Amino acid sequence: MARRVEQKAAARERIAAQLAAQQQAERRRRLLLALGAVVLVVVIVGGLITIRLVGGGKKTATNPSGSADAQIVNALSSIPDSAFATVGSAAVQAAPNAIKGTPLTADGKPKVLYIGAEFCPYCAAERWPVTVALSRFGKFTNLGTTHSSGSDVFPNTATLSFHGASYTSQYLAFTGVETTTNQQVGGQYAPLDTPTAEDQKTFDTYNKPPYVSSSGSIPFVDLGGKFVSSGATYTPEVLTGKTQAQIADALKDPSNPISKAVLASANVYTAAICKLTNNQPANVCSTEAVTGAAAKLGAEKG
Repeated sequence: MARRVEQKAAARERIAAQLAAQQQAERRRRLLLALGAVVLVVVIVGGLITIRLVGGGKKTATNPSGSADAQIVNALSSIPDSAFATVGSAAVQAAPNAIKGTPLTADGKPKVLYIGAEFCPYCAAERWPVTVALSRFGKFTNLGTTHSSGSDVFPNTATLSFHGASYTSQYLAFTGVETTTNQQVGGQYAPLDTPTAEDQKTFDTYNKPPYVSSSGSIPFVDLGGKFVSSGATYTPEVLTGKTQAQIADALKDPSNPISKAVLASANVYTAAICKLTNNQPANVCSTEAVTGAAAKLGAEKG
């Protein structure tokens, strides 16, 4: 009898020991699962961070657009008067034509309208003199940088972008429209800015003969409804292989081929703008370079 009691006690002890071992194993399993979940979360988060950093870097590297460096913006707005005077307007290959058009205004001031696209090499060339000329009457903020398409003529021409930029002036208003980027999606350049209905009407009305030589070309510039320009006023070839900083730096040297091309066109644009502002400011509009450039403006069309 006593032996049977001892056997039952021993059995109970074995069962208790087994239960304890099972409970300990279960606690260990749960702990390992919890630790595994924590590790998995860390791995996932770390992976996402890595993907974001690597992916972001690739996006930045392949994205051609950016913000213009303050040094570039300052260079464009502080070109010496002597450089404008030395260059004059002799090198201009084309100039805005005077037109009998509907006055183009905004906020009670004459308005300059630019319509182009970031892929376009001729737009890339023309943004430089347009920006230089407008910088003599006001100030740009959030001016961008980009380059023309790598698969068009004069590939990857370094330039500025008016996308997202704003302009302030006491003399005139400015609207810059970049209709597409320089990146193709599905065989077409990705859309960027959309002109207002009014600006589109201006483009459709005056970007054709007799106001300009051909229909629908870009860049298109309307200066207050009094002058229009379509296409580039000089060849983009002069900018080949240069960065935005190198182009901006070249403008202070009137002997540089870039300066000769860009500043000559800027003088002609300035002369047209002075017609809109009643020759204000006088320190810009009364200079010999600007008054001389006025003779380059095309005869009235339309």
